[in-house]
Amino acid sequence: MKKYSSKRSIQILAHLLQQYGIADIVISPGSRNAPLAIHFSEIDSFNCYSIVDERSAAFVAMGMAKSEKKPVAITCTSGSAVVNYYPAVTEAFYQNIPLLILTADRPTDFVDIFDGQTIRQKDVFHQHSYGDFQLLEDSKENAEDINFDIIKKAIELCFEKQGPVHINIPLEEPLYELVSELPTFPTVEKTIKHKDYEIPSNLIAEWNTSQRIMLLVGTKDYSPELENQLTQLVKNHSVIVLCEANSNLHHEKFFKHIDRYIFNFTEEDYKMYAPDLLITVGQNVVSKKVKQFLRSARPKQHWHLDEVWQPDTYFSLTEKIEVKPEVFFSKLLKFINLEPRPYFNLWDVLRDKKDAKHEQFLNTVDFSDFYFFNKAAQTIPENYNIHFSNSSGIRYAQLFDFGKRKMYCNRGTSGIDGSTSTAMGFAIKNENPTLLITGDLSFFYDINGLWNQYIPPFVRIMIFNNGEGNIFKIIPGPGNANPNTLDEFIATKHRKNAEHLAKHFGFSYIKVEDELTLDRVLENFFKPDAQPKILEVNTYGKNSADVLKSYFEFMK
Repeated sequence: MKKYSSKRSIQILAHLLQQYGIADIVISPGSRNAPLAIHFSEIDSFNCYSIVDERSAAFVAMGMAKSEKKPVAITCTSGSAVVNYYPAVTEAFYQNIPLLILTADRPTDFVDIFDGQTIRQKDVFHQHSYGDFQLLEDSKENAEDINFDIIKKAIELCFEKQGPVHINIPLEEPLYELVSELPTFPTVEKTIKHKDYEIPSNLIAEWNTSQRIMLLVGTKDYSPELENQLTQLVKNHSVIVLCEANSNLHHEKFFKHIDRYIFNFTEEDYKMYAPDLLITVGQNVVSKKVKQFLRSARPKQHWHLDEVWQPDTYFSLTEKIEVKPEVFFSKLLKFINLEPRPYFNLWDVLRDKKDAKHEQFLNTVDFSDFYFFNKAAQTIPENYNIHFSNSSGIRYAQLFDFGKRKMYCNRGTSGIDGSTSTAMGFAIKNENPTLLITGDLSFFYDINGLWNQYIPPFVRIMIFNNGEGNIFKIIPGPGNANPNTLDEFIATKHRKNAEHLAKHFGFSYIKVEDELTLDRVLENFFKPDAQPKILEVNTYGKNSADVLKSYFEFMK
């Protein structure tokens, strides 16, 4: 016999989740949210996942939502458990990944009287959520009708904004009163808003009169429609399209390796290659150099296309176009001239030169992080989804060609926390296998990402372990510090490896310390197995930072 919570607010919540098709719920254990856990786990249309660590749980849910492209609910007990969600909430906020955050709470009268596990939970995510709601306790007047309206509004906002929305749920004791039958609730009339868009005539005129048009695509999920539209724009050399590894765009005329081309730009180069019309699509751009370039170039016109975010990243924003890029370009292509422009040829000559130098350098590089990324790019099967950790991981990825594989990275806030958990959540909900390529600090920082009984056997993790936060040996600035200070407090040198962790969490484990072993091991690493696998590439003492610096010096 099934047993449901007797709490009316939870019954209404579950009913509305079902009405809107939200099926995946990540539950962290606790007593105050036990009524939610009991209730949700008894409903056949819900897929419930138990993840103990709330910080990891929220990132796992974010990975699920990214894979499924629809909201995932997370629920935890009261107190400090709630704020452990915050790193993932900020990441989901800046990536526009829909999380419905359901936090159980003590009754409102218990706040600030030193009752156990009680903090100020109401509006706790206010700075990084698209909506903050609090339900009434069941005993309050008109609670049922009011809570029904609140929950409906919160769920629809999560769909509309495609980002985190918080519902705080004060629950009075007793918490464990159960019923075997549920009341009947009304069918919901959905009122999710959809935007219409018509392109203004002045934008068509600006396009047709511009001679140097650049499209810059940042972090973006793969969209065959957008790829086809941008292909139409470049086929006659009308524009240049700059994109990155996690832009998920694939065409031979797109410029996919920005840093390879512009890393050594001078002030004169900034002027020579600057656009007069810049169109930006997607979200965070990894390349710091392209930001420096475009901030210096100050294009006359800058349009940004996004339904939610309109950041003035390059200090020249002139048009905030609040629409999906696919909708915008479907309208634009009906009216514009697609004439060849010399601007494309200027960039194409640069690309040919830099690509040739890149290939020359590959013939000289020894075993190092750089060597590993080049080998990985050639070896990973095409059906893998690839997740990269921050910070040096995603930066190395920009330099190599990973083909048409779908690529992801938490570039909303660009932190190292949660990379493993996000990739594992993505893997749980995706039919294709998932590979995480991660640095050592990012991996060890998110160990609880592996504390997860739902990880499929086709998951693969590659750790490039250089024994420190090598990014601080790459970027300018940290090297000015005293070497002892840099090693201990910034790069945080260590000698840890993942062998015992792999065994503890049920992963196969392979360690590599030279190029010959790496070449041999990669042949079998992606073959099917009963367990997920970890490959740890040990590059201790290989001066990977110096190799990368020599690469950019060579590319001048």
